[in-house]
Amino acid sequence: MDFSSTPFPILETERLILRAVKDSDVDQIIKLRGNPKTMYFIPRPLVKTEEDAMEHIKMIRDTIAEGTGINWAITLKENNTYLGFIGVFRIQDQHFKGELGYMLLPEYHGKGINNEAGKAVLNFAFNTLNLNAIEAVINPQNTASLKSAKSMGFTEIGTFPEYEYYNGKFLDCTYLYLLKKDFNSAT
Repeated sequence: MDFSSTPFPILETERLILRAVKDSDVDQIIKLRGNPKTMYFIPRPLVKTEEDAMEHIKMIRDTIAEGTGINWAITLKENNTYLGFIGVFRIQDQHFKGELGYMLLPEYHGKGINNEAGKAVLNFAFNTLNLNAIEAVINPQNTASLKSAKSMGFTEIGTFPEYEYYNGKFLDCTYLYLLKKDFNSAT
């Protein structure tokens, strides 16, 4: 997968435009990834400065160029408001699988945006990238994210105790899975 030499795939839903992350998104990325509430369940350092945000944008672009992931900025169709991001990362071509990840600014939680964007991204991952399986790895305390993944069609496989180590603590993770055939039969 290499999107560096072709136009970036823009995805459109009823309310949303999913587009490439831009340098001009830097302030919104700081707002999103620098918010302790938003990052509470994400075992990554807070993005506190413009330099941190630009490094995050570079990482997104690098994964696209390497073919190991693709991320979209989620924006409202009506006014281009940045809501968060969504993407497929840790793509393993040899196994035809990847992992779904998403984050929204808190003021957009509970509005069905993850599900709407997620279904568009899953359709792209399964039917354009030809992946066969998408994983989701979620902190079991993040009940809203678990509910969102399940409403997109993911099946909970189980919770792995002490799956990750971050900031001096072992963290549990709930593992969910969605197969292409199940997604396509449900849509």
